[in-house]
Amino acid sequence: MNQVWMQEALQMAVENIRSGQGGPFAALVVRDGVVLGRGVNRVTTAHDPTAHAEIVAIRAACLLLGDFQLTGCDLYTTCEPCPMCMGAIYWARPARVFYAATRQAAAQAGFDDAHIYHELTLPLAERRIPMLPLLPEAGGIPFEAWATAQQRVPY
Repeated sequence: MNQVWMQEALQMAVENIRSGQGGPFAALVVRDGVVLGRGVNRVTTAHDPTAHAEIVAIRAACLLLGDFQLTGCDLYTTCEPCPMCMGAIYWARPARVFYAATRQAAAQAGFDDAHIYHELTLPLAERRIPMLPLLPEAGGIPFEAWATAQQRVPY
């Protein structure tokens, strides 16, 4: 744990706001005292709902490492990750995540993800955005192809 990295992330978030480039979020991926990826929120400027700071930082670090996992890395983020970022974090598998603000503080600032957390507890048929099965009998075909593929990288 290094407070210097969190201070840098917090400064990046403030600069992101002041420059008009995006929201009040920033993240760093660090390993062995070296920053491997930086990210700030670019949702509105990039017209990309996935351009959260953590996602941007994870993508940059993975590209630099040439790997899809962040083994031995720490993620410093200015706010407790949202459900999307949490999923990306678990897929990337960093060693630790440090955050400054809580999701409750984000909600008070107008960034409330409570509805997503709630939706995840509902059966598919009751969700606000319908999740409907289509061609379930064919859904296993890609998995069968994966099982027999010679060049697959498990993850």
